Amino acid sequence: METAQLKKVYKETIAPELKKQFGYSSAMQIPELKKIVINMGLGNATQDKKIIDVAINEITTITGQKAVATFSKKDIANFKLRKKMPIGVMVTLRRERMYEFLERLVRVALPRIRDFKGIQSKLDGRGNYTLGIQEQIIFPEINIDAIDRIQGMNITFVTTAKTDEEGFALLKAFGLPFKNA
Repeated sequence: METAQLKKVYKETIAPELKKQFGYSSAMQIPELKKIVINMGLGNATQDKKIIDVAINEITTITGQKAVATFSKKDIANFKLRKKMPIGVMVTLRRERMYEFLERLVRVALPRIRDFKGIQSKLDGRGNYTLGIQEQIIFPEINIDAIDRIQGMNITFVTTAKTDEEGFALLKAFGLPFKNA
């Protein structure tokens, strides 16, 4: 079963290395990956409701977990937006699915990006990292002929790290290809 492979690597090699690197006294202090949140903002969905259904199917195909629509919180007249209109799609991955998705992202999807030189190494100050992807077609699960529009997405890695340095070391150990690191 390959789903637990990255989890096994974390337990056997990444965690002990981080414990040594940061001098933790307890195994509970070692930062770990809590969840991965994939979010696709769809502003055009205010005009066409089918866009949401297509996006839900795409993200569900990519992650293997049913995606849900996100709704607007208030009215914005300039954007022709009413409260509780669907304006995005998201899914939260944890445990096995999270590790499985991370492995496919690092090994298959990211290398398929044209002119790929690595990802930015800017974390949020609390050890979490958000990666913006321009097009969903980098995932092999997506059939390029079947899609009618290229859509971007944000992938947020939520860790238990207290600092950016700890979070960066954790994500780098998982194989995320950071630039100049």
